[in-house]
Amino acid sequence: MSTINLITSYFIKHYDLSASTFSPDGRVFQVEYAMKAVENSSTAIGIRCKDGIVFGVEKLVLSKLYEDGSNKRIFNIDRHVGMAVAGLLADARSLAEVAREEASNFRSNYGHDIPLKHLSDRVAMYVHAYTLYSAVRPFGCSFILGSYDKDDGPQLYMVDPSGISYGYWGCAIGKAKQAAKTEIEKLQMKEMTCRELVKEVAKIIYIVHDEVKDKAFELELSWVGEGKNQSKLSIDRVSDSDRDVQTGTTFTELHEQI
Repeated sequence: MSTINLITSYFIKHYDLSASTFSPDGRVFQVEYAMKAVENSSTAIGIRCKDGIVFGVEKLVLSKLYEDGSNKRIFNIDRHVGMAVAGLLADARSLAEVAREEASNFRSNYGHDIPLKHLSDRVAMYVHAYTLYSAVRPFGCSFILGSYDKDDGPQLYMVDPSGISYGYWGCAIGKAKQAAKTEIEKLQMKEMTCRELVKEVAKIIYIVHDEVKDKAFELELSWVGEGKNQSKLSIDRVSDSDRDVQTGTTFTELHEQI
């Protein structure tokens, strides 16, 4: 038997080892394995309201030796774009850099901020390219992109390891995504402001957190919206121990209110 036939026979029997090989029933197992990495990760949610986008992430603390606030899962992509991730953090950081480069190049070429639809499509194409070749593996993360600008208002997109990009009013990724989606559907998102929604997002993260399996976690919150002067856009980020100046409360107090 020739070498080519041996290689072909090997991949027919081991179609789950390559991202470029379909199974007999039309599945690409490497992509499904990447999605499984996301499903085993901590929960991240993004919700769109009438004046911005609010992100919330349940960052699991696997060791008491970790420094507080390390390994953030919410990233600043551009002055009007934020990103929340679930899955392999190293993969997510790589994609965050890709998104930042796309946003920077767009501003250099066209002189204005990149539209979120264009940014999500560009990064989704990059993610999809890693599902086409046997020499690479798919990215083991999903991410939520949110932005606010004066022309398009708030926008929210989610990209999964297969490279598909969808627009949402509210979405969740990670191990408790189904429970989080159920809670998100109860909200009147189109009528709420960021100040109102940030408390609801914190509550959802606490509700879906599994205290039996995952006892320790840090709550990350961020939102994208109009600045105080109605022209400057800002991304505000707080951690579980920080004081939220705009809402006048701490997230520890929010936990006690639930």
